[in-house]
Amino acid sequence: MTGFTAADVPSLEGKTVIVTGANTGIGFEVARVLAARGSRVVLACRSKAKAEEAMARIGAEVAGADLAFLPLDQADLVSVRAATELAIKEPRIDALINNAGVMIPPLTRTAQGFELQFGVNHLGTFALTGLLLPKLAETPGSRVVVTSSIAHKGGQINFANLDAAQGYNRGTFYQQSKLANLLYVLELDKRLRASGSSVIAAGCHPGVAASELMRHVPLGGVIAPIMGLFLNSAAQGAWPALQAATDPAVVSGDYYGSQGFREMRGPSGKAMREPQALDADVARRLWEVSVELTGIDPGLPPA
Repeated sequence: MTGFTAADVPSLEGKTVIVTGANTGIGFEVARVLAARGSRVVLACRSKAKAEEAMARIGAEVAGADLAFLPLDQADLVSVRAATELAIKEPRIDALINNAGVMIPPLTRTAQGFELQFGVNHLGTFALTGLLLPKLAETPGSRVVVTSSIAHKGGQINFANLDAAQGYNRGTFYQQSKLANLLYVLELDKRLRASGSSVIAAGCHPGVAASELMRHVPLGGVIAPIMGLFLNSAAQGAWPALQAATDPAVVSGDYYGSQGFREMRGPSGKAMREPQALDADVARRLWEVSVELTGIDPGLPPA
């Protein structure tokens, strides 16, 4: 099967990439490959200890790896703001890979009271990206990568129940958050192009990959290793994010994912979006609601 793999990642010497949730799973594999290609990699994670462990593992494999830890908890907008204040001290940022996320947890709330999946997967990504856009814009052709999922195919944005006050289904809210990721890419790309920015916005999904996201799935600890045999390993699940972040052929607004059976496994290439992920009206409304909820306005006027 043809497509993009880690072997296709070009030299990244002199570049700096921030990867959220980089201490484990797909995020770790993304960070490992980027470091091996010469990039400075900033691992944005909640746990300093886990990030340092991940950096030690990468350093043992990649001689001279240029790695740094950035404290970031996307379930707390105060932490997001603090992280950006540190991140903008980097001489340059060539890409922000929004990989961190949560999947089907019991009903939980962020520090600001948002439902956890919408709060972390979408609002945290929206806030972090919005605050870093001015820094990204300093480097021509820099990229924002947003990780969605094939789960978006079953998603709808229920604006009347974003806070789960009227009921909570963990699977439905996960689908909603992943649809929100793609709608965000759609609207972000439009606004960046309208403003004349050179920043590229691209989406990706990892297929069905064995990762720590499986921790809330019943028997997830048993299923994940088996999945790695028949579907994507974490290393393979990293390929779409690596393509979106590094492939010279990427065009802003593109969406990448596994090309195998039902987009569940294999090398990366152009992925399919459901019609609801291309709804311009919902995308614009989601943007406006996100600004209202986070208090963060990226300053990009509507297209």
